Amino acid sequence: MIGTRHLRAAIEAVAFAVRSLRTHKMRSFLTVLGIVVGVTTVIAMVGVIEGFNRSVVSSFQAFGSTLVQFQKYDPRFGGGHSIPEEQRRRRDLTWDDAMAIKALAPSIAAVSPERYLFEASASLTVRYRGREAQGPNVVGVVEDYPLANNHFVARGRFVTEADVVHASDVCVIGPDLVESLFPIEDPLGKEVMLQGRRFRVVGVMESKGSRFFSSQDNFFFIPFATFDRYFPWVKNGNGDTIHIATVPQKPEWVPRAIEEGTAILRQRRGLKFAQDNDFAVMTPQRIIDQFQQVTAGVYLAMIFISAIGLLVGGVGVMNIMLVSVTERTREIGLRKALGARRSDLLAQFLMEAGSLTGIGGAIGVAVGVGVVTGIRASGLLPAAAPAWAIALGFSVSVAVGLVFGMYPAIQASRLDPIDALRYE
Repeated sequence: MIGTRHLRAAIEAVAFAVRSLRTHKMRSFLTVLGIVVGVTTVIAMVGVIEGFNRSVVSSFQAFGSTLVQFQKYDPRFGGGHSIPEEQRRRRDLTWDDAMAIKALAPSIAAVSPERYLFEASASLTVRYRGREAQGPNVVGVVEDYPLANNHFVARGRFVTEADVVHASDVCVIGPDLVESLFPIEDPLGKEVMLQGRRFRVVGVMESKGSRFFSSQDNFFFIPFATFDRYFPWVKNGNGDTIHIATVPQKPEWVPRAIEEGTAILRQRRGLKFAQDNDFAVMTPQRIIDQFQQVTAGVYLAMIFISAIGLLVGGVGVMNIMLVSVTERTREIGLRKALGARRSDLLAQFLMEAGSLTGIGGAIGVAVGVGVVTGIRASGLLPAAAPAWAIALGFSVSVAVGLVFGMYPAIQASRLDPIDALRYE
């Protein structure tokens, strides 16, 4: 019986809110506009940030959750200008460092020293019989690269130890290069030209797709020694330093691999006990954590912007409810004369305020989800509206109505029935 009465009261409150919207369309529109803006902002911004987070996690998990990479610079987001001067003064990691880790770290299954032609890659061109592919990512690798990076050959073979020892002119290419240079023929065994140098294709890598608006399939892998022979300025310190990718024998041995590799490099670089590492250790989880620290600041900005919109909406709700109390003074007096309690009137006006902002919240959720869907469909940004953000946006909008509707509801419940009935 009590449940039925409360349900009826809730339905009546919603009906009153809808009636108020219809009766005072402009006033109601301006009231709920702040709520709509606030909730839309929450949904849209959370959708974009959540999409980026998922993209980051997916991108770095593609390297394998057990990747442990030793490198000169600390993992970061941004270009070379963001590298602190202290890190620029660090000594480069070397081939001998990689070989020491391979020989002395029993927990590590594979060690992959790698050189990248980052800055020059954009100007490079790979050609084959009149066709060409622009800007391949040229990488000097060894035979351990696939296992260390969780990136394997789909056809043919990868670079072998003999290729590295003899600095062979062979290459393994990514699917993007296959699509551009060999649309209708098998690339294996064919010879391609890179900056006037001839390379024989011995393998094709599996597809990794696109991450961060760039393809992960535009790679041109050559033996490490061949890379140093053709691009000596990178080895001599005029390019990026060597990267040493490793993978432990067992997934649960990641901490052990980090500890062993770090100890070996510290000993080789003559670091004392109290000195910090003059190199960096990168794992996918560390990059993910760093990115999420960056997005935490964006979340704070989002909360601030949304709070302004919700505050404006809350003030509007308080105003419209105070006006409603004034307009319905005689109705309140009549209800009290017929036996309505203060708690009944308090609940009625609170539910009306919550219903009013709930309508605004529902509109904001719909608009926000539409914005996120449009962004995702356009392909401009990764975006995903999680269920928790939708529930949070709607719940907060209702809560705003309850908080800002409290004062008008209390005013209504305190009206004297005799004075209210005399009100003109």
